[in-house]
Amino acid sequence: MFIGEKKIMARIDKFIWAVRLFKTRSLAANQCKTNKVLVNNEAVKPAKEVKVGDVVSIRKNGAIFSYKILDLLEKRVGAKLVADYIVDITPTEEIEKYKIFQASQSSYRNNGMGKPTTKDRRALEKFLRQGNQFLDD
Repeated sequence: MFIGEKKIMARIDKFIWAVRLFKTRSLAANQCKTNKVLVNNEAVKPAKEVKVGDVVSIRKNGAIFSYKILDLLEKRVGAKLVADYIVDITPTEEIEKYKIFQASQSSYRNNGMGKPTTKDRRALEKFLRQGNQFLDD
């Protein structure tokens, strides 16, 4: 470090929050604690210092997303500026894995499935009452 030069230190939890990979810093820290965030293919704690050139990998729903650090930053940036600090180097196989997961989740429960609305419940009760009238005859 030279005199007059400001050295930027970046904790991994702050960095991945600042470049908008996680919505909150506490969520980023929790993901680090549960070994879902890797730096250069090593599990790290939230306080791990990162530097330019490191590869950050994040496990999300069975896929591993990878990003290379281009520059460090002090505070959270807008979505348009994220490209100045990281570049996505995720392999296409991992992206396909994630898309398959998303598709399976959306087809798991179709609209209208699950708990019926009040209107649906009343229509069902009316239908069942009509069916019981025929059985009573």
